[in-house]
Amino acid sequence: MIAKFILALVVLCLFKWLLTRSRQPPAPLPPGPRPMPIIGNINDLPPHNCQDWMHWYKHKALYGPISSLTVFGQTLVILNEARLANELLEKRSAVHSSRPRMQFAKMAGWENFISVQQYTDPRFRLTRKVLQQQIGSNASVSRFDNIQDVESRRFLLRVCNSPGDLIRHIRKEAGAIILKITYGYTVEPHSRDPLVDLADKAMAEFAESIPSGTWMVDLVPILKHLPAWCPGAGFVRTARAYKETVTEMSSKPYLFVKQQMLQHGAQPSVLSSLLSDSLVQAGSEEENVMKWSTAAMYAGGADTTVSTITSFFLAMMLYPEAQKRAQAEIDSIVGTDRLPDYEDRDNLPYVNALVKELLRWHPVAPMAAAHMSIQDDMCEGYFIPRGSLILPNVWSFTHDPAVYPEPSVFKPERFIESPEHPAEPDPRYLSFGFGRRVCPGRNLAVSNVFLTVARCLAVFDVTHVVRDGKKVSIEPNFSPGAISHPMPFEVSIKPRSEEHERIIRSVEKEHPWEKSQAEELRNLQS
Repeated sequence: MIAKFILALVVLCLFKWLLTRSRQPPAPLPPGPRPMPIIGNINDLPPHNCQDWMHWYKHKALYGPISSLTVFGQTLVILNEARLANELLEKRSAVHSSRPRMQFAKMAGWENFISVQQYTDPRFRLTRKVLQQQIGSNASVSRFDNIQDVESRRFLLRVCNSPGDLIRHIRKEAGAIILKITYGYTVEPHSRDPLVDLADKAMAEFAESIPSGTWMVDLVPILKHLPAWCPGAGFVRTARAYKETVTEMSSKPYLFVKQQMLQHGAQPSVLSSLLSDSLVQAGSEEENVMKWSTAAMYAGGADTTVSTITSFFLAMMLYPEAQKRAQAEIDSIVGTDRLPDYEDRDNLPYVNALVKELLRWHPVAPMAAAHMSIQDDMCEGYFIPRGSLILPNVWSFTHDPAVYPEPSVFKPERFIESPEHPAEPDPRYLSFGFGRRVCPGRNLAVSNVFLTVARCLAVFDVTHVVRDGKKVSIEPNFSPGAISHPMPFEVSIKPRSEEHERIIRSVEKEHPWEKSQAEELRNLQS
């Protein structure tokens, strides 16, 4: 059986190679490494567990801002300049907004996730419509201001009490906000929460599932038929394990809200509102859209802002002058007797610039998810065949010295207009996707980051750890994967004064801790 399968695979690859060779393109493909017969550039793909954005960034020096390679007849086009992404993915989004097969992601249970769906799929349009209505504008996001206000204050208290657990606190804040908004769910206030942990696990697996070129089954889909016991089919077993996680992540909180509505009425939330507005039949397409729309909010909101807020603490430690300037602005505009609020946002230009610089300095998704071309096209005199995978290197876009001088330096002032210096382009138009694939939750993410960052600057000093009288030096590094986080680092976080600590601790009196609903969730599965 295996021998027949391998023979069929070889014949298929040979056929695709001959078919590709027989086509007479109107122009050459973008430049790239020389391919080998049949297998093409398989040896030029990023190695496992590497920063793929840095791998593809090398193409810019070698081949120019647009390059390509071919693997088993599949063309991959790498974009290393933002103007090319704007041309192809924004202006020509009707041609280049589809998704590749993402066969592994589908095997791993993500086929209903909006990031994986084809934009021609009716479910994609329905899901996007739901998300756009719920979180697609500043007006729709503003109704969640109170949730973000309370949870950001609780975050300050947790950090003040145990700064060594910073990453856990960041994840708890992000999870508490998105779970309350999406499902009306209250997390465990002082210990690990099952839904926060579940989202962390699911998104870590998702980040491994979607990068183009990581899984051979994405390039040779026939491999999906390999039995799990077959040598070389470890990806099948991995996909099955991942599928269990994502199935639980999409179903458990959905069932939690439905059960609450049946028993004693659910807390106000996006899902309870959707379910109240229509009679949803179990197993219907409408139920599927509701379940996965809210799962997309839950999964994305619980992980992506974590990366940016973690980068904030790293940047403030490494660039104390930026921290001091932001604190001075807050002290001048807001004062020192209260926390910054959303009403202060328009009056804090440097803090807003600092948020933009966080998105530029290290984008959450350094390599945006691949797009796919649905028809032949031309770009810069090069041919892009139908079915090509378009890989936008967002990290390269935000580190282009022609657009952002001194790109490796954290400089919020680059976004502030002055007579001597025009403001540099807003990275928010690069960091949240392109064209019909732009992230519908971007306004919610940016508002959450602003409030957390502004309040941390108002009450904390973030500095290097000092050990044995010496400052502990840090070399910033970031994890590989579709969603990238700063690697673990030591940092000192202390209240700026006793008065600032009093403001931090006032949250317990003004907003007493609610009872967690984790126990109700556990009873749901028994």
